Amino acid sequence: MLRISEISAFDIAKSGLKAERLRMTIIANNVANAETTRTERGGGPFRRQIVEFIGYPLNGKFPIKKYGVEVKRISYDMSPFKEVYEPGHPDANENGIVKYPNVNVPVEMADLISAQRAYEANISVLVATRQIRQRALEILQR
Repeated sequence: MLRISEISAFDIAKSGLKAERLRMTIIANNVANAETTRTERGGGPFRRQIVEFIGYPLNGKFPIKKYGVEVKRISYDMSPFKEVYEPGHPDANENGIVKYPNVNVPVEMADLISAQRAYEANISVLVATRQIRQRALEILQR
């Protein structure tokens, strides 16, 4: 069994960086498809995606390699599509209604800022860890 003292802050921060990088990629994809009324699969408008994380507590009773955070899954937001009356649109139904993606760009931008801040926090942990190790080496050399 792995002890908490053997877990590296570097490894935990690295797991956070990977997870937040994927989250930012998914958010960027959502924003890029905010007006996509027809997907390549032909299943109607683009559906917003959400990244779900799972974290592992540092309680001393966990399997090796199960610490930090990882992506649990990428799921679809099942909220309804936006419906707009546009009878001349090529994707309009018989009533002139076009279904647009359930992507709200201001919400995505707020999520992106949150992901960026979390990414930056993990970078700060990496920098601090490096500085601590460097200072410890300096102390040992005296």
